[in-house]
This record gives sequence, C-alpha cells and structure tokens, in this order.
Amino acid sequence: MAEQTPIDNAPFDNLPTDTTGTTRTSDIPTVVCDDVDIVYRVNGTGAGRGTATAALNRMLRRKQAEQAAGVRRVHAVKKVSFVAYKGEAIGLIGTNGSGKSTLLKAVAGLLPVENGHIYTHGQPSLLGVNAALMNDLTGERNVYLGGLAMGMSREQVRERYEDIVDFSGINEKGDFITLPMRTYSSGMAARLRFSIAAAKDHDVLLIDEALATGDRKFQMRSEDRIRELREKAGTVFLVSHNNKSIRDTCERVLWLERGELRMDGPTEDVMKEYEAFTGDKSDRTAKKPAPKKAA
Repeated sequence: MAEQTPIDNAPFDNLPTDTTGTTRTSDIPTVVCDDVDIVYRVNGTGAGRGTATAALNRMLRRKQAEQAAGVRRVHAVKKVSFVAYKGEAIGLIGTNGSGKSTLLKAVAGLLPVENGHIYTHGQPSLLGVNAALMNDLTGERNVYLGGLAMGMSREQVRERYEDIVDFSGINEKGDFITLPMRTYSSGMAARLRFSIAAAKDHDVLLIDEALATGDRKFQMRSEDRIRELREKAGTVFLVSHNNKSIRDTCERVLWLERGELRMDGPTEDVMKEYEAFTGDKSDRTAKKPAPKKAA
C-alpha cells in the first residue's frame, strides 16, 4: 500500500484553483492531487529471476534494467492536479482506459505515484476494497466483518445491521443474508458492499461503478445516501459510465481522457462537452424505438 501524506503537508500557497478560477481558501480541502503521474510496469518476456541476464539487470540502473527485462511502462495518469473540498460530490468520467479507477486507487493509497503528490484528510475509503469481504462467509458475517474493517465497533454494527440489510435489498426475494456470499450474483454482492460502506460517515468515500448495479429503486436509495454523506461534510468521488447517475448525484465533474485531466467544472458544463466528444446524448434525448410493423 502506498504511503498517504496528511493534508496538513499540502502546499497551500500553490494549490490548483477551483472551477471559477479563484482559490477557495475559506473551504476545507480533503484531497489534493498535485501534478500526479501514475505509471504501471508490466513484465515482459525478459530473462527470469535466476538467470545470468537477470543478475546483470540488477546491477544496472532501474530504467536500463527494465528495458533489458522487457518491462513495459504504461503511463496511466499524466500531470493531474485538483483540490476536493468537504461537502462535494465529484464525478469522474472518461472513456474506457482513461485512468479513472487508477486515480481512485492512488487517492485511496493503494497505488504509488510516479511523480507529484497526493494529500488526503484521514484515510479515504474505496468502496469494495476497504471492506474485505469473504465469499465463504454468510452475508450476515460479512456485514460484521466489513463494518469492523472500516473501524466500527461491534455494537455500532449491531445497531445498524437491519438498516444495512434493508438498504441492500438482497432479502427482498428470499433470506439471502444467511447464505454464503459465493452464492450471490455480482449485483447482489456489489449492493451489499455499498450498503456496508455507506453505513458509516466517511471523510472521503471513493465509489467505482457501484451505482451501475441493481434496479432503479436501489440506485435512487444510493443517490440519496450519497447526498446525506455530503451534508455531513464528507467528500464523495463517483466513477460511472451512467451519465444520469453523475447528473443526479454530483455538482462537479472531473473528465479524464487518456490519463489527462481534460476538464474540471460544474456537472452540466462538463457533461455537455463530454457527450459532444463521445456522441452520447442518450441520457437526455433518448426515445423509445418505434414498434416494428408486421411484414
């Protein structure tokens, strides 16, 4: 796990400006990304660990060794800077492979940065990762396990247990909470993870595509809960390919494309530019297809 840098160490005299072009010194920042690069290293077909070539590689400088071993460097996030503040719900959008999930993992401290710095207030929680659930345990046991992993006491989990289960909706078609999680569909498991994570107030909550699961009723409950988290002075990041969820939930959007921050601003302004770029206006103008006529 990458080391987290406390927000107090951020360079406040040189913060990136907000979407209006002025520094919001009166608000409290929760996440500062300062000129961040994130690079993946993918092992190639170079010689193995025990060969003479591998021994020679270890004697070379890092870059030369990587080239000799056939290591491929993937520059996933490039020079990204922004400041997130308490009370904000921020959408992260972009086409596939644009670096959205990679950036969230770095903010959560799960990936190191190559260059630049990430400063955070407290420990951000990445939905589905911090709550380390186990497939062989029942949903009930996993509610307790996930709650304890997030720092809740047993008593706190016990008090919120019924609300967590009801929120997830997994018992609506049977007593699934008493079954092992390996019997759950991917959507049921995702809903339970979200319900556990949302049971606690977070300084920073990072959500990656969680609202893409479940029916519209669950999505509406999730969106309402995100608004509650914001009202309690938390910061929420939401990665989604569902433009409507972004519009309904977030007032600010970061648009990543090919690892670069292409736009940062009010939701509707950014979404209009993004939809023009992708040619996707389905969330606003989609109509039901006309019924086919009988031959």
